[in-house]
Amino acid sequence: MTLSRRAFGVGLLGAGVVGTGGYFAVRDRPELQCLLGARTTLFGFVGGEKEALLADPDVIKALGAYGLTVNSRVAGSVEMVREQALLSQHPQFLWPSSSIMVDIARQNGIGIRDDRVVLNTPIVVYSWQPVVDGLMKAGLVTVSTEGHHQLDLKALLDAILAGADWSKLGVNSLYGRARIVSTDPNRSNSGFMFAGLVLSLFSGNVAISGDLATFGSKVQAIFRNMGFKSPSSGKLFDQYLAGGLGGEPMIVGYENQLVEWILADPARWDRIKTSPGAKPVVLYPRPTVYSAHPLIVVDENANRLIEALASPRLQELAWTRHGFRGPLGAVTGNTDGAISGLLPTEVDAVLPMPDAGVMLSLLPTLAS
Repeated sequence: MTLSRRAFGVGLLGAGVVGTGGYFAVRDRPELQCLLGARTTLFGFVGGEKEALLADPDVIKALGAYGLTVNSRVAGSVEMVREQALLSQHPQFLWPSSSIMVDIARQNGIGIRDDRVVLNTPIVVYSWQPVVDGLMKAGLVTVSTEGHHQLDLKALLDAILAGADWSKLGVNSLYGRARIVSTDPNRSNSGFMFAGLVLSLFSGNVAISGDLATFGSKVQAIFRNMGFKSPSSGKLFDQYLAGGLGGEPMIVGYENQLVEWILADPARWDRIKTSPGAKPVVLYPRPTVYSAHPLIVVDENANRLIEALASPRLQELAWTRHGFRGPLGAVTGNTDGAISGLLPTEVDAVLPMPDAGVMLSLLPTLAS
């Protein structure tokens, strides 16, 4: 039986209506953009601590569902919002590791179309079990009711300024003066945020501009005592793991770094936990500061990246695979398996960072 011309025409019209309706339905659903064949490649700079996240095949797949391919290059958070050599490459987005970087970017004339915090992770101190055992005897480290180690950072800083040897802090296995190492605060965000936290601890509150003259020299002394400072949080964490107890007794980093390392090879972590050697330990300073990770949109095509990164699927992957908390510092998935019990559900002792003006005045005094 053959269709009449009229029936055939009505069929084509109906198909066209359905097709048009489907097009607009997909167009208005960012997570279905890939069905239109519209794939956008975005170029931008990201902090090194997010490199593994963006290289995760499941994260790449989830971004692809939004029609996005991310071409990212690693740069220090401070560098990416200040260095003309980077900005002249015309990044479409910047993904630093501190909300203050948004203000600094604006002050440097970067045209920001939008910005939103999509991830969070607290600043922590990484050490080794023999060091922690000694600091517990000295009263500088305590254990919470949940079993997490808390560090009296102000007391440690005072001891470092006083030139205390490790033995005086209960750590007889190490020689020489006690020290803690961060990244270069003029290049990397973890060092930048640690500098702000140190200034505030010496000030007794969130530091303001007037505190620089009074306490800035103490912050300088802490950073001078560190010696060489890595330009990257990821590189410093690698040095910590490779150097061991003798090489890097205490470093400043992000909470997610150890989580990500454990989840990359759970069997390796099981071997370390049962081995007789020194084991990595994460210490939560009281108080600490939260490292917020704002996605800064420079090109309007990158607006969709904010929506993608804030989606439930990508938030879950960020936590369960890479240890990043959600925008408000909350967990966004289960912590079963290898990292069960490793992290506190909430980090309650958090101090705000000094404002951008204070930090920009502090940075030159800490230049290597």
